[in-house]
Amino acid sequence: MDLISYFSDIPSSHRALILAGGITFFWMVESIIPLFRFRYQKFRHALPNLFFTITTVVVNLLFAFMIVRAADNAVVHQRGLLYLVHLPFWLFTLAGLMLLDLIGAWLIHLVEHKVKWMWKFHVVHHSDRFVDTTTANRHHPVESMFRAVFTLLAVLVAGTPIWLVMLYQSLSVVLSQFNHANITLPAWLDKSISWLIVSPNMHKVHHHYLQPLTDTNYGNIFALWDRFFGTFAFIRDPKQELEYGIDLLMDEKESQQIDRLLAMPFKRYQPLKGSKFSE
Repeated sequence: MDLISYFSDIPSSHRALILAGGITFFWMVESIIPLFRFRYQKFRHALPNLFFTITTVVVNLLFAFMIVRAADNAVVHQRGLLYLVHLPFWLFTLAGLMLLDLIGAWLIHLVEHKVKWMWKFHVVHHSDRFVDTTTANRHHPVESMFRAVFTLLAVLVAGTPIWLVMLYQSLSVVLSQFNHANITLPAWLDKSISWLIVSPNMHKVHHHYLQPLTDTNYGNIFALWDRFFGTFAFIRDPKQELEYGIDLLMDEKESQQIDRLLAMPFKRYQPLKGSKFSE
């Protein structure tokens, strides 16, 4: 099939175009229908986030060989949950995407919030006080390794072929940029979307600076995981009820400095009362 053929050997230039094209598109949409009218230097804010986008790409490249080997081995030996029963192509594809999303995105995200030492790396993502489409790949390089390991685990458990992994990663990039984008959709549309995929308002709840909202809505593509596992939260008016950042006494300048962000997991910060970041 054309889909299998294309994503089995998708050119690096095409993957780069998907990444850059998504950021560019949602960047433009943000200026037309913004959720928050941030008073910030948009280009200056984007620099550290783009830096972490590059480090994420590098980490993924380092793990690419193992993921390809695992995927090829699964196909040759028919190993993984996808091979327990014969599935029609459309169901095989959907089930594979869902398993990759469950293990490679939702589960690792949950673990990062529950394990303190992993949370200290993930907090770099939450430290952004101006969440927009560039925030999507604002991950500390060590956190990118966590996510790559869980992607590998997802491939081993599900038995997904490499074309399906590439399809998932392409969808993941664009939809993550979409649900982080500083855009406002009609309430009925956003709520309707959130029954199927993670909508902007749904994910923005996760970026609120205080618990318990910080520990909800872990989804990346499919919204059903949070609903099924009881971690779904809904805010009627995000513009009035949400504030981005994290429960640390950090200044705005520090949250945009690359060297400070890289060192953040290894430093002590004065937390607000009740912060899980406290020692």
